[in-house]
Amino acid sequence: MQPVQTRLRPISALLFGSRWLQLPLYIGLIVAQAVYVYLFWVELSHLVIETPHLTEEKIMLLVLGLIDVVMISNLLIMVIVGGYETFVSRLGLEGHPDEPDWLSHVNANVLKVKLATAIIGISSIHLLKTFINAPNLEEKTMMWQVTIHMAFVLSAIGIAVIDKLMGHAIIDEEHHGKTTANN
Repeated sequence: MQPVQTRLRPISALLFGSRWLQLPLYIGLIVAQAVYVYLFWVELSHLVIETPHLTEEKIMLLVLGLIDVVMISNLLIMVIVGGYETFVSRLGLEGHPDEPDWLSHVNANVLKVKLATAIIGISSIHLLKTFINAPNLEEKTMMWQVTIHMAFVLSAIGIAVIDKLMGHAIIDEEHHGKTTANN
């Protein structure tokens, strides 16, 4: 059964239709994704070609760089697919064998928590690269990177706590509405 289409008033239609202005932004992120694919292949070819001349430390740093590119690419996919689905239009992937599990329950809050977690992962890779390369870096640089990483961690915890509190508030509100209706 098809849902009934309601006709919107002109101002409502304009406001609701303005969500499509985000489409060029998501297309731009797809272009950025292509740039990361290119960067990955450049770095991978550098690793393969230079392997006989590299130390284990340099190989590890290059591999961590590849992992970093993949994690940033994953972040881009979450923003592109999740953001489009949440803020622009449904993708209509229900029942598709490749539909990501997380997409079925994505909303703005879930997306924020997932993005914060991904940023922590990316920051962790950068921090690991820093520690491997520590003899070549200033102590001040390493201290700032740890401080920034901890700020990401604390921000993610804050976002998750707020999301959980908001979820409880919504459940309490729904429960209170039901008990009021039953009285």
